Amino acid sequence: MSGHQREQYASAALFERELELATAEQAVRRLHGSDPERRSRLGGLLLYSGEAGLGKTALLTEVRRIATEVCGCTVLFARGSESARSVPFHVVRQLLQPAFAPMDEDERRSFLGPWRDIAGPALGISPIVRQQDPQGVRDGLDWIVTQLAVRGDPVVLVVDDCHWADSESLNWLTGFAARLPEMPLLLVLAYRPSELPEHTPAFRALVAKRNPRPVELRALTPEAVARLVRGAFGQHADDPFCREMWAVTGGNPYEAVELIAKAQDRDLKPTDESAPLLRDMGATSRGSGLVSRLDELGPAVTRFAWAAAVLGTEIQPGLAANLAAMGPAQAAQCADKLREARILTGANVLEFGHPLIATAIYGAIPPATRTAMHGQAAWAVTEAGQGAAAASRHLLEVHPDHDPEVVEQLRAAAEEHLAVGAPDAARRCLERALREPPPEEQRAALLYELGCSALLTSPPTTVNHLKSALALPHLSPQMRVDATYRLSQAYAHNNQLREAAEVVAAQAAVTPPGPGRMRLQAAHYLWKGIQVEEEDAHGRSRRIAELADHLPGRDNAERALLALRGFDGMIRSEDALDVLRATDRALVDGRLAEGMGWTNVEWGFELPSIIGITYAYTDQLDRAEELFTEAVRAFEISGWSGAHLAFANDFVGLVHRRRGELDVAEQTLREGLRLAHRLGPGLPTQWDGTCLLIDTLLAQGRVDEAQAVAEENNFKAPYSPAIVLPDAACLAGRLLLARGRTKEAVAELEAAGRRLEQRGRNNVLWAPWALDLAEAVAPEEPERARSLVAQALKHAYRFGTDTAVGEALRRSAAVAEADEVLPTLAKAVGHLRRSPCGYEYAMALVDHGRALRAAGRTAEAGAQLREGMERAEKCGARGLVATARAELDAVTVTVGSAAGQSAE
Repeated sequence: MSGHQREQYASAALFERELELATAEQAVRRLHGSDPERRSRLGGLLLYSGEAGLGKTALLTEVRRIATEVCGCTVLFARGSESARSVPFHVVRQLLQPAFAPMDEDERRSFLGPWRDIAGPALGISPIVRQQDPQGVRDGLDWIVTQLAVRGDPVVLVVDDCHWADSESLNWLTGFAARLPEMPLLLVLAYRPSELPEHTPAFRALVAKRNPRPVELRALTPEAVARLVRGAFGQHADDPFCREMWAVTGGNPYEAVELIAKAQDRDLKPTDESAPLLRDMGATSRGSGLVSRLDELGPAVTRFAWAAAVLGTEIQPGLAANLAAMGPAQAAQCADKLREARILTGANVLEFGHPLIATAIYGAIPPATRTAMHGQAAWAVTEAGQGAAAASRHLLEVHPDHDPEVVEQLRAAAEEHLAVGAPDAARRCLERALREPPPEEQRAALLYELGCSALLTSPPTTVNHLKSALALPHLSPQMRVDATYRLSQAYAHNNQLREAAEVVAAQAAVTPPGPGRMRLQAAHYLWKGIQVEEEDAHGRSRRIAELADHLPGRDNAERALLALRGFDGMIRSEDALDVLRATDRALVDGRLAEGMGWTNVEWGFELPSIIGITYAYTDQLDRAEELFTEAVRAFEISGWSGAHLAFANDFVGLVHRRRGELDVAEQTLREGLRLAHRLGPGLPTQWDGTCLLIDTLLAQGRVDEAQAVAEENNFKAPYSPAIVLPDAACLAGRLLLARGRTKEAVAELEAAGRRLEQRGRNNVLWAPWALDLAEAVAPEEPERARSLVAQALKHAYRFGTDTAVGEALRRSAAVAEADEVLPTLAKAVGHLRRSPCGYEYAMALVDHGRALRAAGRTAEAGAQLREGMERAEKCGARGLVATARAELDAVTVTVGSAAGQSAE
């Protein structure tokens, strides 16, 4: 369209749009704070739905004008492109790059802060540093846009043609929409409902919601089209001519303006006699008619238009000329003719006048020619210095032809896509490279790269590709070890722990002695050791002890085995001093060794995790907190905001729970669960977060809320196949006991006990089934209850930490003979006073105070109860505070009664 035609179209598209415009203006004013009904600035979401040509773009242009000129908002605009749908973050870059364009490098660095290396590469404003976690990139974009919204004027984000947006941008927009009520930001999206993409079901769900309901644009009425006609031809245009204009165009504003322009170009008289000519003229503004009109402009112009259609969006005239095989002067002439024909607009950067035109011309290019032009475009883009990722969208359209250079370009593009947090785009490139196909000796490596590209996002996909890679003969020995290790990780992340253990065991058996073999052995013992239903648990523990006990920790393979040895000893309730000696040798000067850090991909985050967990259950809470705080920091810096950060929050919550900081633990664990829920149900991190949160709420005395968390997170049998913190079945029994469902609790705890005893997992802090079961059966089976607590005490004394011994003594007093209660509780208080676990100590004090009161030793009882209540208040243990207060009241009554009797 010419400038005049665009003005006409914009005017036509706004006919009969009073309600839509009023809705937009109200939203903008509410954002600005000038809405008379509101005082604060409130954001929101506006959705405009309509088929091609109905005026979505014109409406969005008017919204942008209102926001900019009337309310002084910052407006950022982007448009989806049919030809750039495979380019990750294409829409996000259009949207946000203008906000950073005025800044120099120092200003950008200051603004982005820690998110520069994470989200900056996706925006194209920071250099690539390393592979990024997609969720971390989305979180970084959230943060950046939030800062833009709160630091200055209210922000309006406008995105046209969302149905053509790349999946990475559309997924981010969809997720960000949930946060809009929290900030002064308005998001305005327009799309064609019949062309919603299949690759982003979340966006489909967003626009299908009843609130906010999308505003659906409809065709113009005959009266509106008549106004358009008379505005162009004068009031003498007769009714039959106007009516035919509406019938031919269907009231589509774009087609109506185009047809009016053509009628004017041919000097058509707006009368009844001319009306029959409109139908043939209308056909030339779309589809084959448009193509025929293009052909009339000559082969050179057609070739230039084809080149522009292949390049698609933000077309550089020089690139288009190169692709059309013509010099600058001829290209300029062709561009002029296409502008005159209302096909192209712009000068330094060319655009098609309407997406319908681009689609029609691209579809008209003969398939073989189109494929060849995409190949040439890939070369031209690369020569222009735009990089492999920019060229890849063209390479995806080229027919496979056994070209090793194409394979290398696609592999390079995949690496760039992974570095900006776009694994789906990387997968498309690598899958296309496989179809080229690659040289046979490269096929296994390519499958390995394809599997690794999905490790953070789709473990099942990783499994399939890595298994295929390992089945081929061309992997190097080191890459075979790496592929096997990553395959085991993918199995584990997919809750297939048995397969994870088996695959590394099989490869270890055929790997020569050395670090690679030891790495696989460590992985085997890791995945075996965290299985709930592990077979031959005693044999595995014996073998890992034989391997690890003599190791000094000279390299990371040895350190991995030592970490596993310590964790296994902790779970089995072996002497805590031996456990700590092994665990300490897994570190270097008390810190994680180089190459075994939280974000290291060679060993994974599981080994640092079990080191920290071991410290948490051996009363080394400061060391555990240091490790887990480092994990949170490392994952945040690296942008790993998915399962890794969720686990890290769970582990920090574990430390706070063990220390007795229950309110802080609850807050941290809820954040971990929030992160876990973004990844889907049933994953190990959700199990850990759920169990720890339920355990924390029970400690606070909030039984109903603990049950609610259990129901919300599907906490029921069958439980996670991986060990969780604390043991899931034991926790389920304790929750049932707290709810008064004793019979069901007994059955659950007995089953848990049989499973744990068979495998020698006797840690009374991680899995206190015997102590809980003793409490449940004591009223009817006191001897059995004493036998159970005696068994638990044996394991606690063997473990030897003050918390384990003190807690086992405290719990055993509940079923002890009457003359043993006070001495047992006194011992429990003594041990727990030296423990770092404040909640357990508070419980021991209150239990001791209650027993002292029952024995008539009210003065001592009052002192213990007061201290216990104070400590329980610090812990946030509301239920324990209420118990202590009730006991103190009873002590006061008893003392008062005794004083009264004495006075008499």
